Amino acid sequence: MAGTTGGNNMETLLQAEKVTKSYGEKSLFTDISLSVAKNDKIALVARNGAGKTSLLNILAGTDVADSGTVTSKSGLITGYLQQEPILNDDETVIGQVFASSGEIAETVRKYYKAVRSGDKSQINEMALRMDALQAWDSEAKAKQVLGKLDLNEFDKPVSLLSGGQKKRLALAKVLLEYPRVLILDEPTNHLDTEMTEWLENYLSAPGMTIIMVTHDRYFLDRICNRIMEIDNGSLFEYNGNYSYFLKKRAERFEQKKAETERARNLLRKELDWIRRTPKARTGKSKSRISSFHELKDKSAEKDHTENISIRSGSKRLGSKILEIKNLNKSFGQNNVIRNFSYTFSRFEKIGVTGKNGTGKTTFLNLITSSLEPDSGIIKTGETVQFGYFRQEGISFNDGEKVLDAARRIADTVKMSDGSVLTVSQFLNHFLFPPARQNDYIGKLSGGEKRRLFLVTVLMQNPNFLILDEPTNDLDIDTLNILEDYLSQAKICLLVVSHDRFFIDKVAEQLFVFESDGLIKVFPGNYSQYRNYLKQNKAGEEAIQSNRGKSTERKKAEKNRKQKLTFKEKRELEQLEKEIDVLEAEMNEVEEALSGGKLSAEELQKKSKRFAEIEDELNVKTDRWVELSEIESG
Repeated sequence: MAGTTGGNNMETLLQAEKVTKSYGEKSLFTDISLSVAKNDKIALVARNGAGKTSLLNILAGTDVADSGTVTSKSGLITGYLQQEPILNDDETVIGQVFASSGEIAETVRKYYKAVRSGDKSQINEMALRMDALQAWDSEAKAKQVLGKLDLNEFDKPVSLLSGGQKKRLALAKVLLEYPRVLILDEPTNHLDTEMTEWLENYLSAPGMTIIMVTHDRYFLDRICNRIMEIDNGSLFEYNGNYSYFLKKRAERFEQKKAETERARNLLRKELDWIRRTPKARTGKSKSRISSFHELKDKSAEKDHTENISIRSGSKRLGSKILEIKNLNKSFGQNNVIRNFSYTFSRFEKIGVTGKNGTGKTTFLNLITSSLEPDSGIIKTGETVQFGYFRQEGISFNDGEKVLDAARRIADTVKMSDGSVLTVSQFLNHFLFPPARQNDYIGKLSGGEKRRLFLVTVLMQNPNFLILDEPTNDLDIDTLNILEDYLSQAKICLLVVSHDRFFIDKVAEQLFVFESDGLIKVFPGNYSQYRNYLKQNKAGEEAIQSNRGKSTERKKAEKNRKQKLTFKEKRELEQLEKEIDVLEAEMNEVEEALSGGKLSAEELQKKSKRFAEIEDELNVKTDRWVELSEIESG
């Protein structure tokens, strides 16, 4: 319910009471209250522009509320990952991690400064100081975390990092400060899927207290145990993970819909009364007139909770779409794409995944002729019209109104059923109501600007849509609308995204970018691909385990008797049964892990059990192989 502060009896670390925040005439939230208790893992969800980042800023102390109070436990250390991190360009990667206050951090920083200067005397002095403080452990931990985030050039100046690398460095820095409360604003932006899964495991550890904003729904579902939603300026709390939140939110919407309908019915009666008795304006009539105006406001509440869908049209797509033959692209010694061939069919929807830096954006630029290949052929069908949503594509004039920016693309938008929408109507489908359409673009949040850019791409009715990281900074409601559009659209789709949930919903197969320019085609979505990898890895490990048997063991097996004893035969039969049971349990656990319905605690237990089953299977399978070889001997 609105303004609740949690239902646990754990130690409260951070608390906000009756907090209000506005920007100019726009009210973000009014009199909201919340508490963050020890071990809470809270996700804050809302539409872009509703005040998620503003609330995080207030909780972190980088901004103040218009009214209300924020209190924290005495001596509480918080760590805040902002959307636009503030780093020191004069520092190195490792120096930035240890830029916080404290004796250990200062010693590590001075040690690296001495190493860079080559001052042997200073190096020895700082090394002794590192020994005394046992700071080497901190250095090793820092390098481990940086390595997981693909920041392996520890002495590289911050000024030479890309935007994504800076965001990852800021994440590493805040994690390595070991705060009691972690405040994270879109922590998975600029992380590839492997990094996201590592961070998921890192944050799932017991004892961590987190409040974060994220659009990654698998990440949210598997980590968080409380969801807080800002809606129409109020705060609604759900004590459960994302799946629980969806269920309870739907119930709230149904209740609200019923209340609004009751208000409308009462309004009709009151409207009839107030028209028939215009002069009866004293005593009880005055209170009834006051109630009438309250009902009018209630019945006029916009029910933005209804399912919003968009059925944009697209230009006819011929039989020849896009043909790629023996495509190659390198930058210096770095092979980005090596000998890749593929012929697109009509209405194919393909997800592109892989580690950062493996050439995914380069591939998109080659297809759209923004970049020339080193060799190979790209043939585009005559009817193909690309729509390209780029990571760096936002270039709006902040002094222009939202509606005017959209009108520069087109005055109307043709829908798939042949109907035509005005630009204003189309913007409304993508959560830009009329009042927002008349705002200047400079007033939009980062996520709202990306949503507007997406709208301008879709307005052109492309029949081959290319999306490069479209989910970054988009809210969950917008993602649902986009997913609905992409699922039903009669178009070809090529989408680069590290959002596993998004790829699962819209992609029918994958282009998997691996090292040294290799691109593999996988016939399925991301979850199916991960399951395939797990099964393949287990099989490879079993093969390697069998191959790696020692010479002594092989000799011993050769010299063994050629027949099984009665006891060994019984053991072999029992092993077959036990292996079947373990494999069945492994499949159940794997389905649960990939189902996205487990709490953080359940996820941890299931993951532990999965590892135990793997170990048991390896032992029993080895013994089964040994006995089977003797029997077949």
